[in-house]
Amino acid sequence: MHRFFALLLLVTGLSVNTQSLPVEAFGLLPQSEQVKLSPSGNSLAFILHHEGKSYLGVKAVGKQEVDYLVSTDNQKFKMDWYTWANDDTLLVSANYPIDRRGMKYSESRLLKVDLNEPSDIRSVLKLREREHRPQFQDTIVDILPDEPDYILMALDLKVANQPDVYKVNLNSRLKRKLIQKGRSGIHSWLTDQQHRLRLGYGIDDTKVFFLLFDIDTEKWRRIWEYELFDNPDITPLGFGVNPNTLYIRSLHNGRYAIFTVDLAKADLPRELVYADDNYDVEGALIYSKISKDVIGVHHGEAANGKVFFDEKYARFQQALNKAIPDAYNNIMSLSADENRYILYTSNPTSPGTYYLGDRRAKGLDYILDEYPLLVEQPLSDKQKVVFKARDGLELEAYVTLPSSNVKAKQSALVIPHGGPMVRNYGGFDWFSQFFASRGYTVIEPNFRGSSGYGFEFEMASIQQWGGAMQHDLADAAFWLAEHYPIDKDKICILGASYGGYAAMQAAVTQQQPFKCAASFAGVSDLEHIVRKARRFTNYKVVKKQLGDDSDKLEQQSPVNFAKQVNIPMLLIHGDKDRVVDVYHSREMFDELSDYDKEVEYIELENGNHYLEIEQNRMATLKAFEAFLSKHL
Repeated sequence: MHRFFALLLLVTGLSVNTQSLPVEAFGLLPQSEQVKLSPSGNSLAFILHHEGKSYLGVKAVGKQEVDYLVSTDNQKFKMDWYTWANDDTLLVSANYPIDRRGMKYSESRLLKVDLNEPSDIRSVLKLREREHRPQFQDTIVDILPDEPDYILMALDLKVANQPDVYKVNLNSRLKRKLIQKGRSGIHSWLTDQQHRLRLGYGIDDTKVFFLLFDIDTEKWRRIWEYELFDNPDITPLGFGVNPNTLYIRSLHNGRYAIFTVDLAKADLPRELVYADDNYDVEGALIYSKISKDVIGVHHGEAANGKVFFDEKYARFQQALNKAIPDAYNNIMSLSADENRYILYTSNPTSPGTYYLGDRRAKGLDYILDEYPLLVEQPLSDKQKVVFKARDGLELEAYVTLPSSNVKAKQSALVIPHGGPMVRNYGGFDWFSQFFASRGYTVIEPNFRGSSGYGFEFEMASIQQWGGAMQHDLADAAFWLAEHYPIDKDKICILGASYGGYAAMQAAVTQQQPFKCAASFAGVSDLEHIVRKARRFTNYKVVKKQLGDDSDKLEQQSPVNFAKQVNIPMLLIHGDKDRVVDVYHSREMFDELSDYDKEVEYIELENGNHYLEIEQNRMATLKAFEAFLSKHL
C-alpha cells in the first residue's frame, strides 16, 4: 500500500511552454479517472496514473490523506473498472493478457479490496478441482445492497461458455450458491430492482434470443428473437421499480429509441419513452439512488450527455449548467441519499475536471484534473459539420482546427474511427487535440457503417470493408480541402484498429487525395481474421459480419496489394495486442518491404490495442508527429 498526503498535481516536474505544448501533455495517461463515491458518501475512490503506473486510491471526504491500495504497471494486468460493493469493500476488475496453446486473449478476474484490511487484496473466487476456468471471472449480475457480504455473479464453472448464476460470498473464496443453472446460448443475465433474476439473453449461431422469468408462473419463456445484422437489434436496458416494466432500446422511425415493455401482458406491448428524430439513443439508463426507478438515459447528442425523464433531476442538471455555463457537466457518482455527488466538467477546449458536490451545503470542491498539463492551455474547439458523399448521402463529421498558439499548417488529417460500428462525438478529445496543437486541421467522419444513425446506416459496414465506407473518407478529404485553407496535396489519413485498416486500404486505392497513411493496430488481412475466428465462439458472427467469400476477402485486404502502394506508410502495433494480432502489421510491412515501398514499422513491446502503457502512448504520438512532419 502506498500513502500520499494530498491530491496534488503529480506531473509538476514537466514545464509547459504555451508556445509549444509538449508531447507529454497528451501522451501521459490521464491523471485521474473513474472517480466514485462510497454509498454513504463519506469516502471517494479513483484510478490515478503516475509515471507509467496505475493506482486505485481511496480517501475520506474532508481529509487530505489518500491510500493507494492497488497498483499495476498495466502490463501484468490492467484495472478495467471498479465498483463499491459497500462502504468497506471495493471490487476491482483486473484484465490479464493470456497466451495459451497458441491462442492470445484476455482473462478477467475480480479482486476484493477490504478497506479495513487494505493489504489483503485477493481474488473473489478460488476455483475448485475439476471446475472449468472461466475466461471472464468479473461478471457481476447484481450488487445486493441488503446483503453487503454477497453479490450475484455469472460464471461458467461447469460448462464452458454457458454461465450459471451464483450467489457469491465476498468473505470466502469458495463459498457460493447456485441460483440459476445456465442455459444453452445464454451469455448474459439481468435482475430486476428487487434483485431477482428475470432475464437471460444470448445467441444461437447468429440468432439473438431472450428468456423471461415470469414471476407469476415462476417459469422461463422465450419472448423475442432476431437474426443479427438482418433485423434491427432489441437491447434490454433494465427494469423499472415495477417488476413488470422492462426498458429496452429498439427501432423507431429509423432510429433506435427507448421503450418500456409491459411484461404483465401476454403480447408484451411497448410504450415509447424517448426518441431522437436524428440519432440513435445509445446510452444506459439512469436510476435514482432513492426511488430505485429509472429517471433518465445517457444520450451522446444531448446537451450534457443525459436526458432526464424526472423533472426534479432535470432541474438539478439545469442548476449545474447555470453554475458552470458552456460546459459538459456530468454527474458521475452519487451517494445513496443523493446529497453528495461527483461532478465531471469539461468543454471542447478544456479537459475534464472532477469536483465533489454537496447539495445541502450548496458547494463544489475541486478534486482532480484529468489532463493537468492541458489546463488553461490554448486548445481547439471541435465543430460538427455535414458533407455529401459522392452518391449524395449526407454524412456528419467533426473538424478540429489548429490551436491558436501555433502557426496553422495547410496540411490536414482524416482520422477514421475504429469499430467500424461505433461513432465519433463532440467534446474534448486528447487525440485530435494533439494534432491540432501541431498545426494540423483534423476531420473525423462518421462514415456509413458508423453507429448512431439508424439500423440501415450501420449495416452499410456488413461485408463492405473497402467499399462505399472507404469512399466516404476520400470524400471527407475533398470536402475539407474545398471549405478550409488546406492544400489538397497535403492530406494524410491516420487511424487505429478499423481506422488503421482504412488507412492501409487508402494507401492501396486512394493515393488521390491522400499523400501518406499511418496505421496503429490496423487490420490488413480479412481472410486471417475469419480464419482465426474458428477457434472462438463468435466464429459465425465474424463470418457473417465480414463474409466468407475468400476471393472477396482477398480483394478487400490491403496486404495483398502492397505493390500498388505509392505513398509513404507508417505502421505501429503492440506485440501483445489481443484484439488485432500483430501479424497484420508485420505481414503488411514485409509485403511493402518486398516491393521496396517507403514504409516504417514500429513494434511496441508489451503493447496492447488501446495504448494503455504510457511509454507506448508517448512513443506512438512521437512517431506520428515525426512521420507527418516529414511527409506533410
